[in-house]
Amino acid sequence: MAHFDTEYQRLETSYNDSPPGEENLLVHVPEGSKSQWHHIENLDLFFQRIYNLHQKNGFTCMLLGEIFELVQLVFVVTFTVFLVNCVDYDILFANKLVNHTDSSKVTLPDAFLPVDVCGARIRDNVFVIFILVISGVFWLHRLIKFIYNICCYWEIRSFYINALKMSMADLPYFTWQEMQARIVEIQKEHQICIHKKELTELDIYHRILRFKNYMVAMVNKSLLPVRFRAPLLGDIVFYTRGLKYNFELIFFWGPGSLFENEWSLKPEYKRGSNRLELADKLSTRILWIGVANLLLCPVILIWQILYAFFSYTEVIKREPGSLGARCWSLYGRCYLRHFNELDHELMSRLSKGYKASSKYMNCFMSPLLTVVAKNVAFFAGSILAVLIALTIYDEDVLAVEHVLTSITLLGVCITVCRSFIPDKHLVFCPEQLLKVILAHIHYMPDHWQGNAHRYETRDEFAQLFQYKAVFIMEELLSPVITPFILIFCLRRKSLEIIDFFRNFTVEVVGVGDTCSFAQMDVRQHGHPAWMSAGKTEASIYQQAEDGKTELSLMHFAITNPHWQPPRESTNFISQLKEKVHREAICGQQGILTENHIFSSIQSESEPHSLIANLLVGPPSLASLNLGREASMTNHVVDVGLADGASALRSFSPLSTSQHLRSSYASTRLPRSDSAALGGGRAMVGSGTDARTASSGSSAWEGQLNSMVLSEYASTEMSIHAVYMHELHKQQSRGQLSRHTWHRQDSDESSEGIPDDGEAPRNLPRSNTFPCAGTPQQEGAPLHNTAQRRYGGTTESLSGGSRPMARFSRIPMGGWAEEAQASRLHDPVPEEGSEDELPPHIHKVT
Repeated sequence: MAHFDTEYQRLETSYNDSPPGEENLLVHVPEGSKSQWHHIENLDLFFQRIYNLHQKNGFTCMLLGEIFELVQLVFVVTFTVFLVNCVDYDILFANKLVNHTDSSKVTLPDAFLPVDVCGARIRDNVFVIFILVISGVFWLHRLIKFIYNICCYWEIRSFYINALKMSMADLPYFTWQEMQARIVEIQKEHQICIHKKELTELDIYHRILRFKNYMVAMVNKSLLPVRFRAPLLGDIVFYTRGLKYNFELIFFWGPGSLFENEWSLKPEYKRGSNRLELADKLSTRILWIGVANLLLCPVILIWQILYAFFSYTEVIKREPGSLGARCWSLYGRCYLRHFNELDHELMSRLSKGYKASSKYMNCFMSPLLTVVAKNVAFFAGSILAVLIALTIYDEDVLAVEHVLTSITLLGVCITVCRSFIPDKHLVFCPEQLLKVILAHIHYMPDHWQGNAHRYETRDEFAQLFQYKAVFIMEELLSPVITPFILIFCLRRKSLEIIDFFRNFTVEVVGVGDTCSFAQMDVRQHGHPAWMSAGKTEASIYQQAEDGKTELSLMHFAITNPHWQPPRESTNFISQLKEKVHREAICGQQGILTENHIFSSIQSESEPHSLIANLLVGPPSLASLNLGREASMTNHVVDVGLADGASALRSFSPLSTSQHLRSSYASTRLPRSDSAALGGGRAMVGSGTDARTASSGSSAWEGQLNSMVLSEYASTEMSIHAVYMHELHKQQSRGQLSRHTWHRQDSDESSEGIPDDGEAPRNLPRSNTFPCAGTPQQEGAPLHNTAQRRYGGTTESLSGGSRPMARFSRIPMGGWAEEAQASRLHDPVPEEGSEDELPPHIHKVT
């Protein structure tokens, strides 16, 4: 991350969500007419609690969950101490005889030590006393926090009932979009925010996701998490819940953090004059937190081991193959997350891509490991079959020592071996699977496409989609590794972190300080290679990587169709939807009118259009485009809705009530072209539509209808995500070299660059540099003169012969240097402070 000289800024009307003339508005309400919810001071916590209560299905469910968490902590500690100090294992293992007067049978209470003996053993063990004291202090802290949260959530419960007019019993049957629409509506009556007359959906998202948007942006700019290379393991991205907790403690809410409260960055971090002093201060603070983690490592490690043992042992016994299952890693969830995407929206999207992701990873079964697993399973199964046969013949065989244990271990061994044996009916089609995965996860490095069959791509994807066993192991090792990452790795990035928060923090009226990337403004953070050419003024340093700004903007606009984006974003959305709409029509005309050649269209070298090219990919995409776009544009209701229902079945993990959903869609979804495309918004599953459609119906019908609308919104976003990636791939063809931030060399004749890395006579040009000449079309070569913009300052670039360094992309946002002849140095002013210099492009390793 390079230093970039911009100052913290207050957003003007181009960013402002307020109506014109209301930027500095303070709403005055007479004292007698103020409601209980007028002017809530901490709207961040207020909206977060509203969202949490909705996601936890009401106050009663949340209360029971909190109580059981307290009980779990007490149970884990007391049960562990009891097992260590109060059990006579010699009697339990029959190594010592027990004298009985009435019966010779040994019972379980016989293995328990007397109370006085147990108490004496506990008092004599200093380590156990230390663990009990630490656990007691932690439990009291949790208890106080629990009581405080109950009082706060009781107020939220009252808000739901009195302000939103909704009972706790009905809460699980309403979507979050419906809750959000009601909150926006009651702002006019209760004025819960006095800085604005009206709240927008983006205001609410900003307050709920203020800190998470910063984390997503830091991951996108490769500032976090820490990457390192381990012997025999290769490149590793280590990102656990414990490390994430420490990041949030350091940056956001801990003592001495960068924020003075939930909504405001400290004033000293908004100025660039003292950045070096602040970096030293942050480095010292990271050091002390790392030392504290190191001192608490034994206690945290013991707790992690015990909690994992009690949590997963029963699951492993019941389903031994569960450790061979996969889950989305914490890093994967952060890398794949859109700006302004709530937790339930993210998990719903990733869950839909889980099945295709599992199939893709199963395509890479090792042939050698498969042969070994088959033979081990054969030998273990043979022994197990004999033991079972003997047990059936005479049950006294189970009384023989270790027979029952052998049967259990052999069964586990066979189950584990079967997880390494692929299905004989499995077809190896990684490219199609990767495209289906892309339709759901929306993000994918460029070099994955066309290389889905390679083990390098599989290994990189495994960083996002890891084994459950690897996830558990990382969490167990986290208390040991986290202190060293903080002390030796994160401290070196202190200056980059300080610059990041200053350069990418803006003040939004009525919201406070937010991450500028979360504004999803293509003008400020768009990338020309992602359909933002001619619409963005962002420098290389300001551009979001992997199309994060553009994809996040589309996702938020589709999820919240009543949101009014800024003018530049509105134009971007309208143009993108128009392109998809136009090419969908071309694809439908070529396919629907010539249905007899659809089976052979894959062999044609020139598809009818880009959408047609997508249609001939995975069958789910074909039905998706045919159904979704036909019902949206051409009123092909019969074919469109039928194929759309088929698409929903393939894109959604939900496998029931599909016919009922399609009937809801055919009878209740709007079909007007003007309603579908007006204002740059297509037909999507909005909360208002769901509430209107479900009025007068039962709670279950309303929930089902909302679910159908949500499925159609998800499908629409999948279309746009795949389309944008395909268009980006087409525009990226012909690029022979790149550097750290997607910089490329090109010339007027489109001739290739020599392999030795020498640049042509003219100045190297890049799509990331705004042109000073006439506007260029997308994908057209740029002129010889370009301008680089840094926070409002413009630096003119003139042609010249300079050697260039070649780079290649490394997984998920990083770049590595392939060959380096010499570095390209920007001209440095003879006079000026350090803060006036342009950013230096650093190689990310």
